[in-house]
Amino acid sequence: MLAGAASVLAFAPFQLFPAAIVSLAVLFGLLARAARSGDGFALGLSWGLGAFVAGISWLYVALNRFGGMPGAIAALCIFLFAVYLALWPALASAAFVRLKSGRAWRDALLAGGLWALTEWLRGWVLTGFPWLAIGYSQTPPSPLAGFFPLVGVYGVGALVAMLAAGLGIMLPRGPGRLMPWGVACALVLGGGLWLRGQTWTVPAGAPVSVALVQTAIEQDLKWQPLRLREWLDLNLRLVREHPAQIVVLPESSVPMLAERLPEDYLPQLAASAARGGGDAIVGLFTRDAEGHIFNAAQSLGASPSQRYAKQHLVPFGEYSPPAFDWFYTLAKIPMSDQTRGAPDQPLMQLAGQRLALNICYEDAFGSEIRRRARDATVLVNLSNLAWYGDSFAQPQHLQIARVRAMETGRPMLRATNTGMTAAIGPTGRVDGVLPPFERGVLRVDVQGMTGETPYLRWGDGLALGLAALCLVPALGGRRTAPV
Repeated sequence: MLAGAASVLAFAPFQLFPAAIVSLAVLFGLLARAARSGDGFALGLSWGLGAFVAGISWLYVALNRFGGMPGAIAALCIFLFAVYLALWPALASAAFVRLKSGRAWRDALLAGGLWALTEWLRGWVLTGFPWLAIGYSQTPPSPLAGFFPLVGVYGVGALVAMLAAGLGIMLPRGPGRLMPWGVACALVLGGGLWLRGQTWTVPAGAPVSVALVQTAIEQDLKWQPLRLREWLDLNLRLVREHPAQIVVLPESSVPMLAERLPEDYLPQLAASAARGGGDAIVGLFTRDAEGHIFNAAQSLGASPSQRYAKQHLVPFGEYSPPAFDWFYTLAKIPMSDQTRGAPDQPLMQLAGQRLALNICYEDAFGSEIRRRARDATVLVNLSNLAWYGDSFAQPQHLQIARVRAMETGRPMLRATNTGMTAAIGPTGRVDGVLPPFERGVLRVDVQGMTGETPYLRWGDGLALGLAALCLVPALGGRRTAPV
């Protein structure tokens, strides 16, 4: 459990990327000595509880401070959620004990394959929660970052698990047995460094001037009716004072239904953006003729107005899963009855670029970002992480966005309410970032990119196919293990 908790050090804001290998090496070293798959399940569950309780504890802020849920119940909900998430490393660990052969190279491959497959399942089952997938810990300067454009976050996670399992299995056997593991590490890390120097995409059009707005409105003030006019005026002022070809405001920067806005508000916002020959993208809520509410982003300005509606909604935050209506009697969350946007929404066409928008934690789902990114030149994320206070949520989310940029070979722009508002290059480098919890505007020139990385072409299929191949030696030489 302590080793699982230590894995959080590999992620932002700490970014001690070797900690991911050390953490998993402890787990697989114990699994190598476990005799029964039930013991493996218990070890994996303990590791997962440590990792997820430490890594997603920021959910408590949303449930208790802003959602109004009693502290004890909020803590229990987070613990139960961590138990569910820990089931996936527990299943991988149980299968590892069941299928291990005792041969280090074969078991290292087995560990990588199982880890990739179970993390992929965690990111898909019950709408998925891929947060803290171990591959996210390997953003630059990790040498493994070079593999993101090829195999994505799950493929990089498989490499981390392989290297960790080799270390955990061979270390107890004596220093002499570490030589083969050291050679394998050198080859993998060297390959990653070489790949980091490769260029997968090419510039598309001229650079575009962009202003990314961080409104820094406290979450407990954002939804107060008496303050709405203040927030609306703030949007107008920031757009007017920071002209650019594209001005991006955060998610729910208009914290109300668009139909209830003053009639002249959106035209004023459009005129402010168009004054400099540009367009503003604003986060707001819309309602269709059937009464469905959408978490949306709308462009206003010199170009024809365009809109994107969020497709991947947050369970318990933006909609209620079946049989969980009781949750909303304990937590008071505004705009929590939303509808998914259409799956085939067109890209926004602004300033000669094709923008693929995503809202909040939609960018945690690489396969979904990939579908829209193939025809896009720039990725844009609008978020409001004020729900989680001053916590790991902001830097962890920025790290996820860096991975999406590397997988797709596209720049990623982030406009957030309280952080982290940033411009990320196609290599995952953060070209600019605003201090969290401070009002400001980040001005950058962004170069759109076109072309296909291997990940854009094959998605998670390549990583999953390789993961399945890693299981073949273990399945081919399977021995019977006690249950």
